[in-house]
Amino acid sequence: VQLVESGGGLVQPGGSLRLSCAASGFTFSNFRMSWYRQAPGKERELVAAITGAGGLINYADSVKGRFTISRDNARNTVYLQMDRLKPEDTAMYYCYTADSGMNYWGKGTLVTVSS
Repeated sequence: VQLVESGGGLVQPGGSLRLSCAASGFTFSNFRMSWYRQAPGKERELVAAITGAGGLINYADSVKGRFTISRDNARNTVYLQMDRLKPEDTAMYYCYTADSGMNYWGKGTLVTVSS
């Protein structure tokens, strides 16, 4: 299993970024995919998750109405569209999935929201 995130960067408050996570090594469409984030000095937290067919989605309260998770099963890719970014969204963002009790994480992509 390999998860590779991209799309992070420096953005001003109120701006937008779109993160991507390219997956390989498993049957992507069968698995729930999640985005987590970890800010300096804080614990890793769930940002958003989406089921294999995309029928069930959930978000952390802190990002509801601003972030949108989606997936393209033909491209084995999950996305996180982040709008109206705030300085408190600054963190390393990770892609995550699990299979048969094994946890799989990408290496992360850094998002910095600052003026």
